[in-house]
Amino acid sequence: MALELAASKFAALGSEQRLSVLKALVRSGPEGLSIGALGTRTGVTGSTLTHHLRILTQAGLVQQSRQGRSTICAAAAYDEVRALSEFLLTQCCADCAAPEHDHG
Repeated sequence: MALELAASKFAALGSEQRLSVLKALVRSGPEGLSIGALGTRTGVTGSTLTHHLRILTQAGLVQQSRQGRSTICAAAAYDEVRALSEFLLTQCCADCAAPEHDHG
């Protein structure tokens, strides 16, 4: 994942409410939650929830299902969430000094 793309995804998570929404969706599994249930679990409702979901969806971290003009369900985009985690961890400890051996 390119640094710029990762930065934009992390920026989307730069709100406690958005992070709370994503965590609730990750916990709910691949089926996601109805918008009403998501609002109940997170305490974020109405236009505020819609705003946060739009930002998370644009960042590719959330997928939404629609019926007509209404959003009925949201779910975490697990592949993107996983890729963002791997962005941080794939080179874990790569620059650590090799352990020194005691020769004495």
